[in-house]
Amino acid sequence: MQWEIVIGLEVHTQLSTNSKIFSGASTTYGAEPNTQADAVSIALPGVLPVLNKGAVERAIKFGLAVGAHIAPRSVFARKNYFYPDLPKGYQISQFDLPVVGQGSLTIQVEPLSGNAKPYEKVVRITRAHLEEDAGKSLHEDFHGMTGIDLNRAGTPLLEIVSEPDMRSAAEAVAYAKTLHSLVRWIGICDGNMQEGSFRCDVNVSVRKPGAPLGTRREIKNLNSFKFMQQAIDYEVQWQIDTLENGGKIHQATILFNPDTGETRAMRSKEDAHDYRYFPDPDLLPLDISEEWKQQVGATLPELPQAKYKRYVTELGLSSYDAAILTASRAMAEYFEACVSIIGASNAKLCANWMMGEMSARLNRENKEIVDCPIAPKQLADVLLGIIDGRLNHTNAKVAFDEAWNAPPASIDKYMVINAAASSFYWFGSTAVISNIIEIKGLKQVSDIGAIEKIVDEIIAANPAQVAEYRSGKEKVFGFFVGLAMKASKGKANPAQLNEVLKKKLAG
Repeated sequence: MQWEIVIGLEVHTQLSTNSKIFSGASTTYGAEPNTQADAVSIALPGVLPVLNKGAVERAIKFGLAVGAHIAPRSVFARKNYFYPDLPKGYQISQFDLPVVGQGSLTIQVEPLSGNAKPYEKVVRITRAHLEEDAGKSLHEDFHGMTGIDLNRAGTPLLEIVSEPDMRSAAEAVAYAKTLHSLVRWIGICDGNMQEGSFRCDVNVSVRKPGAPLGTRREIKNLNSFKFMQQAIDYEVQWQIDTLENGGKIHQATILFNPDTGETRAMRSKEDAHDYRYFPDPDLLPLDISEEWKQQVGATLPELPQAKYKRYVTELGLSSYDAAILTASRAMAEYFEACVSIIGASNAKLCANWMMGEMSARLNRENKEIVDCPIAPKQLADVLLGIIDGRLNHTNAKVAFDEAWNAPPASIDKYMVINAAASSFYWFGSTAVISNIIEIKGLKQVSDIGAIEKIVDEIIAANPAQVAEYRSGKEKVFGFFVGLAMKASKGKANPAQLNEVLKKKLAG
C-alpha cells in the first residue's frame, strides 16, 4: 500500500542577545548551575518583566529574511503548564498575534538514497513567535533524583513553525539545515546544536495520497541532523506498520533514542486549549513601526538565496557549486574575498579549490572555514600562480600545503626574500606564497629553450621509442611526457612541453 509522509517542523532558535528576554540577567553558556537564575526569570513575587529590544530586532530580521509579514502589533501571552524546570508555572510566549507571520524558505533537497536528482522546493513558514526558554532537568549525575538548572530560564527564543509541507526525511533535513544556515547567516543565533541553541521538534504523520492529514506524533528536542533523519525514518515505518496491522495512531509527544534508533512515547500530546493561553497582564502589546522595520532591514546582509542566484548567473557557477559556497556566510565571504583578487572570470577555479583541496583538508582536521590557516589572499596567490603560468597544478598543491602547515614560529624562513615585510600577519600575508614558490623551487619552467634542451636529451636517449612513435604508435607519447616531467622535476609547463615534444618527435 502506498503511503504519503507529512512532516512539519517547530524550531526553537536561541537568540544571540547578551541578556535574557525579560531581564538583564546574562545568557552566557556554561556558567555554574543556577548562578544566572534571576528573580524575573523565576517570577519571584513583585517582579515585572521588561522586553529586550535586541530580541525583537532579531525576530524582525528573521521575518524580513523569509519574506514574512511583520505584525505592526503583537501580544505576549502566558502559556500555563507544570514542569519541574518551569518554576513559575507558565511560559511567556505568543499565541494568536505572533511578531512574525507567514513567510517561506527555499531549500535545495539532496535525496538520501537512490539515483534521484537534487531538486528545489519552497517550504511555507506559518509563523515565528518570541518566547522565553525554560530551565533544564538534569538526570545523569543524580541517582533517583533530578537536578534543576535554571540558568537557561528566560533566554530569548524565536520559535519558527513550518507548514506540513515536507514529504520525506530528506526534505525535513534540508529545511532544518537551510534554516540553521540562515539564522547564523543573519547573525541572530550561533546555531550551536550541542549547547541547545538550535533545537528541532518534528511532527510526523502518514496518510494515503489525497486523504485528510493523519494523526501526528511530535518528536521532541532533536539536536542533530543525522538523528533527525534516523528518527523520522523509524517513526514513519512504525506508523505505517501500526496502521497496516489494524492499529490506530494516537497523538503524542515522543523522544528519539539514538542508541537504539527507536522512538518512544513520552506523554499524550496537548492541544492549545490545554495550555490556557491568556494575555500576559504585565506586558504591553508590542508595536513595530514601519520605520523601525526599515532600520532593521538595512542591517541585513545579502541573503544566501540571492548570493546563490548571483553566483550562477553572474559568475557562471553550477547550481551545486553555488549551493555549497552559500551553505555558510563565512564560506561565501572567503570565496568572494579570493575572487576579488583573481577576478570573476576565474571564479570557477577558486570554487574548485575551495570545494576540493581546502574542504578535504578542513574535513580531515575537523575544522570550519573560519579556522582555515590559509587566508583568502594566500589561496588567491596560489591560484594566480596557476593563472599566469608560474605554477602547474602539482606544484600549486605543494605551495598550498607548505602554507597550510607552516606554523608562525617557522614562517620566518619564507620571509628571506622579502625581509621588509616586518609587519606581516602570517595568516593574511601576500608575501608568503611567492616566497614559498621561490625557496621550494616550485616555479614552473616556461622557457622554451630550457624545455627544448630537456626534450632533445630524452629523444636522443630513447631512439627505440622514437621509432615506435613515428611508426604510428602514438600511445608512446605519454612515455616521453613522463620522462620530461621527471627531468624538469614536475616544473615544465605542460602545454609548452606537449607542443615541443610533438614538434621534435615529428622530426
